Amino acid sequence: METVLVLLHGEADGTLSKAALEAVGAAASLGAPFTVGLIGSNLTPAANSMGTCGASRFLGVEGEEFGAPRYGSDAADGEALCREAGAALVVVPGTSRFHRVLAGVAHRLDGAVDTHIAALGVEGAITVTRWYYRQRIEATLTRSRRPWFLSLEPGAFAPWTGAPAEAPIDRVAVTLPEAARRTTVAGTVSPSSGRETIRPDAKLLLVAGAGWTKKQADGQTHVPEAEKIIWEFLKCTRASLGSSKSLVDLGGEGQAVLPFLSHLNQIGQTGSTPRHPKGLSTCCHGEEPHTVGWRFINERRAISLDPNCGWARGKADVLYVADAFKVMAKVNELLAVG
Repeated sequence: METVLVLLHGEADGTLSKAALEAVGAAASLGAPFTVGLIGSNLTPAANSMGTCGASRFLGVEGEEFGAPRYGSDAADGEALCREAGAALVVVPGTSRFHRVLAGVAHRLDGAVDTHIAALGVEGAITVTRWYYRQRIEATLTRSRRPWFLSLEPGAFAPWTGAPAEAPIDRVAVTLPEAARRTTVAGTVSPSSGRETIRPDAKLLLVAGAGWTKKQADGQTHVPEAEKIIWEFLKCTRASLGSSKSLVDLGGEGQAVLPFLSHLNQIGQTGSTPRHPKGLSTCCHGEEPHTVGWRFINERRAISLDPNCGWARGKADVLYVADAFKVMAKVNELLAVG
């Protein structure tokens, strides 16, 4: 079996994300010894949290300059850990931080990279399953070039779970050249929790379609009312909010839009493919470009006035043929009482 390195970065509080634990679980499933490489400002909590994961060795590049995402430092420490481990196969979680530097690290080591990995297998050689074309085409492949970097799709693997234990870390020294220090991290700007709409770990996904901003039965638009209904539902349920491309793009056409929506909320063929146990689509016609984003939603429900819409043709487990304004207002009323 080839040498395997699981390359992880710690969070600001020293813990590991769910995507990182999924990478550990995927490496453990290969049934071969593996090394864990950690990057961050304080590695001890992260290493100890997975001390019983079965790793043969823990490597780490630690220091304040490695705590925040930065290409110069991340590329240098990633290269150093891969060289120290002598890994032929490097498994990483598909986070934005690693996606920015993975190609650069592979180039320094004359390796190859594949992203959006959805499954790993051992059939005489390592094989991977990955997605193409917004996850609508699935392919199984293998490579002879080494090292081979595999970026795992978050949510596609079961996260490792186990008891914590003390895990000694072999620190790897990395001296950053002056060029790698040109970028400084001034801080992090994020929306206040009260206006947060994207919650990857939420149990429910609410998708708002363009129907919310269209003319209703009285011939008028009711965008302020739609905003209030949707926002009340999100506050009561802590659901994540998604949107079809048509609703996100209405602002460019001079039409009224829901102010808390952006392209980050967009799901489907030209957006994201979220993973939530349940999903509720409202005022959305349910055609293929939208429903491809629902591929990994376990239970799908939809509200539409059109009984012949795309959701009714086998794409939704339950379809409510009703006015979404009235249904969601009643749901909010029941949630407030409960």
